[in-house]
Amino acid sequence: MKNPTGYVFYEGRSPIDGAPIVGVAVVRSENPKTGDMVQTYILRSDVHPSEAIANGADRSICGDCRHRRDPVTGKRTCYVTHFGIGSVYRALKAGLYPRVSPAQLRRIIAGRMVRLGAYGDPAMIRARVWRSILALAAGHTGYSHQWRAGFAQGIAELCMASVDNPAELLDARASGWRTFRIRLETDALAPGEFACPASDEAGKRLQCIDCAACDGAGQNTRRASPAIIAHGTQSRYFTGA
Repeated sequence: MKNPTGYVFYEGRSPIDGAPIVGVAVVRSENPKTGDMVQTYILRSDVHPSEAIANGADRSICGDCRHRRDPVTGKRTCYVTHFGIGSVYRALKAGLYPRVSPAQLRRIIAGRMVRLGAYGDPAMIRARVWRSILALAAGHTGYSHQWRAGFAQGIAELCMASVDNPAELLDARASGWRTFRIRLETDALAPGEFACPASDEAGKRLQCIDCAACDGAGQNTRRASPAIIAHGTQSRYFTGA
């Protein structure tokens, strides 16, 4: 296939419930917040994302993230829309994404910035797979809501703990994670936090591709961590509780 727009680099089972999942890397992006980073998606391979969101099957790839759809109220505070992930899923099912190994993908995206988990939690894929993919990358960003789970601990060096209030921030830091906190407009920045440079409140002065602060703990868990005011079409439902 000539000049594919993406690649399947992982097929396996969710550590949450054993459901079949797939990792897809889309190599071009017009995302105004991140810039032209390689965008990776973790999807259920057997269920359309819209259906998975509606019936709760997205737990396989999103775990206990509080931004998933609430089955009682129907409210969902995730900023990722059905439409973008639906197009990735359709291309996957149409066979438009060649299957490659992590080693092959790292050569394809060498020198690029990579976003772990444009949708889906990176912790659903083993850390050694991500390390292989990133070996020749210019850098990366990544976030995980699974920072409490035992299976996610190996990814703390690569990903930020996604937290939603100051109490979670403290817990995650105590567990060796750096954090990326979603906050209310009325919430002050905590010590050791700074406003995400790609956010509205920071004047969108940098894209993620240029900032790259959200690259996990690495060897220094004490580096300052970003925070951002809840955003997206459903952000009005976010309470931080």
